Order: sequence, then structure tokens, then C-alpha cells
Amino acid sequence: MTSTPLHQRNELFSARLIENLRRRHIEACYCATASEAALQVSALIADGSSVSWGGSMTVRDMGLPALLEARGTLSLLDRDKATGDDVRRIYLQAMDADVYLTSANALSEDGVIVNVDGNGNRVAAITWGPRRVIHIISLNKVAPTVEDAIARARHTAAPVNAQRFDINTPCRRDGQCHDCNSYDSICSYIHLLRNVRNAGRHTVVLVGESMGY
Repeated sequence: MTSTPLHQRNELFSARLIENLRRRHIEACYCATASEAALQVSALIADGSSVSWGGSMTVRDMGLPALLEARGTLSLLDRDKATGDDVRRIYLQAMDADVYLTSANALSEDGVIVNVDGNGNRVAAITWGPRRVIHIISLNKVAPTVEDAIARARHTAAPVNAQRFDINTPCRRDGQCHDCNSYDSICSYIHLLRNVRNAGRHTVVLVGESMGY
């Protein structure tokens, strides 16, 4: 890959982010592209592992499910192929998976990972359950402070994600956050991962290429 000012900046910026994440006992690495990141994530997962993922467009857009399935050595708990009661069953099985894949709605420069969630299954798995959590976070989701990261999650990511679902929220109607109490709110849970007590459980793969919302 030809080095450009953007690539140079991303490498310098990610080095600082990695340092700040490691201060919070979160392992981290940087990949310049989504394809490199997909291979890196796959390399972090041992043969024989059970693997699931949350409602992440990043995970899907980078082709991770197909890449992992092609290995033929993993047990995939694929919620995207489930219907009816099987969806809940996979949600519950994911809580005991060896590896849980997710992205983030935002990341503060000092290393706090921010997510908003409608059902809560994704942030529940990030908090406790799966033996390992791998976060794939592109640099376009980085915000200067925790407050800015929360604002990004609610005012940028949530209104875009709302368009994916048949829900009745103000943000789906006009693209703006209204701090609503809608029954369908996809911001019912606001989750901050600011420190890890069980070292090695969380790994962040930073990606220079913009992905997700």
C-alpha cells in the first residue's frame, strides 16, 4: 500500500489509541484496511472455538461471518440465519461463546468504548459471559472525549441504524436524536467500557478504513 498523509496520520493516531486502551487492560492492534482486519480477527480465533456476534454492520460489511465459516473449524452461532424462537436461543448461547465479535458506536481518544443498544443483548455480552470479546472499531468512530463519544453514538450512529429497522422512533422519522422514551428506542441501554478486570478478555482491532455508522 502506498503511504499517504492519511495513512501516516492513522498509524500515529492508532498508536496513541492502543496505548490508552492498554492502560485500561484492553489489548489492541491496528490494521490499515478492512480486509487486513478480517484476517487479523480470524487469526485471533483458535480452531474449535464457538463464535457469535452482535448486530454489527461492521462485522457483516467486512465479510467476517463468511470468512470464519469458510475455515470449517469453528462453531458459528449465527443469529442472522435464525428465525422465531431460535433467535433468543442463539442470543443465550452467545453469552457462553468462546468468542464474541462486535464493533462500537464510538471510542473516546482516551480509550473508553461506547455503545447504545435497543434490546441489551449486545452490551450484556460485552459486559459478561463470552470468554473473549473482539471489538472491530474503525477510526471514523473515534471522538475526542467520552461525552463526545456518547453524543456520536446517539446523534450520529443511532439515527442511521434506526433506518435499518421497522421501528417507530423520532430518529427514524427525521434522522435526529430526540432523547426519546419510545418503546422502540435503540438507545435503551448506554454502555461504557472504561476498564477491564479480567485481563485478556477484550481485544480491540482498530481499522483505518471507515466502516459502520
